[in-house]
Amino acid sequence: MNLFDKAKEAIGKNPEKADQGVDKAAEAAKQRFGQHADKIDQGSDKVKDYLHQQGGGQQDAPPQ
Repeated sequence: MNLFDKAKEAIGKNPEKADQGVDKAAEAAKQRFGQHADKIDQGSDKVKDYLHQQGGGQQDAPPQ
């Protein structure tokens, strides 16, 4: 089992933690590149959608 498979398995088991990680990365990016916050939000949403499809997690984002 390679690193990619392990990461995929971890995301499948913990989709809410993966979402938290994406949110944290997006917030850090917004602090540095605040003028592009809308693009950062779009990108983080796409990452979450991809992770949910690949990891077999829930399709809807958790309530905030």
